Amino acid sequence: MNYEEARIYAAQIGKTGMVMGLESIENLMQELSNVQEGLRIIHIAGTNGKGSVGAFLESALLLTGKSVGRYTSPAVFDPLEVWRVNGKNISGEDYAEGMTEVREACARMEARGLPHPTIFEVETAFAFLLFYRKQCDYVLLETGMGGSTDATNLIRKPVCAVITSISMDHMKFLGDSIEKIAAEKAGIIKPGCPVVTIRQRGEATEELLRAAERQQAPLMIADPSEAYAQVYEEAEACASSCEETGKSLPKIAYDYPGVGRIAPEIRGLYQIENSYLAVTVLHEVLHLPPELIREGIRLARWPGRFETVSAAGRFVIDGAHNEDAARKLYDSLQIYFTNREITYIIGVLADKEHGKMLEIMLPRAARVYTVTPPNARALPGEALAKEASRFCGDVTACGSIAEAVEQADLHTSADGVILAFGSLSYLAEVKALVRDMENRGV
Repeated sequence: MNYEEARIYAAQIGKTGMVMGLESIENLMQELSNVQEGLRIIHIAGTNGKGSVGAFLESALLLTGKSVGRYTSPAVFDPLEVWRVNGKNISGEDYAEGMTEVREACARMEARGLPHPTIFEVETAFAFLLFYRKQCDYVLLETGMGGSTDATNLIRKPVCAVITSISMDHMKFLGDSIEKIAAEKAGIIKPGCPVVTIRQRGEATEELLRAAERQQAPLMIADPSEAYAQVYEEAEACASSCEETGKSLPKIAYDYPGVGRIAPEIRGLYQIENSYLAVTVLHEVLHLPPELIREGIRLARWPGRFETVSAAGRFVIDGAHNEDAARKLYDSLQIYFTNREITYIIGVLADKEHGKMLEIMLPRAARVYTVTPPNARALPGEALAKEASRFCGDVTACGSIAEAVEQADLHTSADGVILAFGSLSYLAEVKALVRDMENRGV
């Protein structure tokens, strides 16, 4: 297959839906000689923050001179960003070559009377094959959704298991309580394998502790409370002496014991938690030099997460798509954009808890424009506008994302901020529209 044929193949099998469990991926990897057994894998699970933690780890590991593969989802700006080698998206040629080999393996499975693997299983198998062929020294492997029954979980001996913030999401598949969801995420913990988790809610922590004890796996809990205290203290001091409204926290910075000053360039208050978790892995498990850790965290980039997409800092995009992420995004607004007018552009998926997100976020909104993301699971913008009207008096449902960007820009004051958030699936279009508007001098 060439690249276009490979994309068509992926789109076709993507229509078959999702099946939880490991049997199919195990059969597929047997057809591919179980190449995953030859990889050094850092396995990352959690509800929010997986991508950011992976970005911090990737950046620091690359400074060691090692070859690093990274598998993440979903794609936001480029279909090939799901697979990265040494900090770059893979090429179309690599994609076509690897997917051809995986398709042939799937055909052999079907010839034996086995069902064709799902799209996530196919893409996961492709990731293993790609990173093996590229001779990656480390692989950063994100779960797609859960943990124990996630296709990535066929690996047996990861270097480390990393568990980010756990909250309510994907309840249809993972369970209707924090305890059930945490138990599913804890399924990535393997016998004797180090586990690092961020400080969780009590019920989630208990589930992780029990799972680690069953597997006799050493568990480290990264507690960023002191880091948060430092950031808030410095933000208050800066705000009291800063004349420019809304510029009170240009950068997050805190001290990590034994490593020194951590100052990620990625914005968003929630990056304190994500960077702190990554530093714990790099320092306590991988034992990287402090100066390399500091520089790796500083250099990390992860688009679509509290990202400023206009030269003047007027437009911001963020992939907050559940209740916990909305709370963290709201906290960031309170720090970064104190007393500034904020216009929202919102697009969500119907199966997300958008009601709770609106309740959290809309008290800061001067006005709201709703859109329908380009996703089969999207909630229509009109329905979202009706819900949003309960919390804000100025809500408009737009017929297109372009209309929302244009109207938000037109009706927001010169020193105001426009924030697009919700489903990641429409943020790429927002970013492109804003950049085009700037290029045209609008």
